Amino acid sequence: MLVILMDNQLISPAQVCSSCLLADQSGQPRWSSGQLRCGRALHKHNKHELEQFECQMGFRVANVE
Repeated sequence: MLVILMDNQLISPAQVCSSCLLADQSGQPRWSSGQLRCGRALHKHNKHELEQFECQMGFRVANVE
């Protein structure tokens, strides 16, 4: 499940991405093969951290299982 990471909370991408010009036709982030196509991967500091991405709008996105 993809989530948007805010300071102390997790937000559904539907709340943010539905107004983004880079979102897919259903208003979701362009996620494919474990990569955020409308953003860039952020460096992980250790192997226990979630893999995070930064979208073009500046939000942090993570895939939480």
